[in-house]
Amino acid sequence: MVARAQQLLALTEEQKAFFEENGFLRLERVFSPDEIGVLGSDLEYIMQVWTTPGRGWEGPWRQKYLTADQEQKAQLSALHELECYSAAWSRAIFQPRLVDAVADLIGPEVEFHHATLHAKAPEYGTPFPMHQDHPFYPHENGLYVDALIHVDAATEENGCLKFLRGSHKLGALEHVKVGSPHLPPEQYRLEDAVSCPASAGDVILFSIHTIHGSALNGTAEWRRLVRVGYRNPRNRQTGGQAMGRPGTMVRGVRPKVDGVTISPYGNWTQPPKAN
Repeated sequence: MVARAQQLLALTEEQKAFFEENGFLRLERVFSPDEIGVLGSDLEYIMQVWTTPGRGWEGPWRQKYLTADQEQKAQLSALHELECYSAAWSRAIFQPRLVDAVADLIGPEVEFHHATLHAKAPEYGTPFPMHQDHPFYPHENGLYVDALIHVDAATEENGCLKFLRGSHKLGALEHVKVGSPHLPPEQYRLEDAVSCPASAGDVILFSIHTIHGSALNGTAEWRRLVRVGYRNPRNRQTGGQAMGRPGTMVRGVRPKVDGVTISPYGNWTQPPKAN
């Protein structure tokens, strides 16, 4: 039974070919309704206790994406490292249906890198300009996949993800550094990207180099998703979020990589002194 389940959950050749050509892939029903119910319940509590809605990403792109009224009212709730707040979200990171799919793209070894909440507020949920994720946690190569776990359905109306097909083949691009890193909105337009709606429980996988963005959430409900970053442990990080922090292996055994050390004291270079 175990071998059969693993075989059924692996990506098909058609799915892998689609990812290689387009730079993204939607997987349906990776999390069951019961699983998403628990994750959503924990997320509701976490947002109430631990987050405060803010304006979201800043920069001159906002004038291109938003009216003056929207620009003043747009809000986003974000929080890094969901696994530090909820046991259910810790388990979600190791979810076999998710991890096995990621391994087919960047494996066989897979290392968890980070988990971040992006929740667009009702009516004025902040959009995201076209960008790659590479500037936020740059790595040496493309063996890095972001997984978007959809707690709510994502639609055109509430700001589903939009991708520029095949843009991962461009590699890492120089971004505008005024405000949050983003690509020039005149050159990389949201309206040129393909929409990727998803249901609650679906996961969208995309390359760290795939150009993507999303529009305003204009509905009366939150649009919540959690981005989980996975990398091949041979892919060395060069800067940004979680730099220098060893990640948890979620599949396989960590290989020895030149220049990468794992300390029993985390980021300490020497044992911590006793109190």
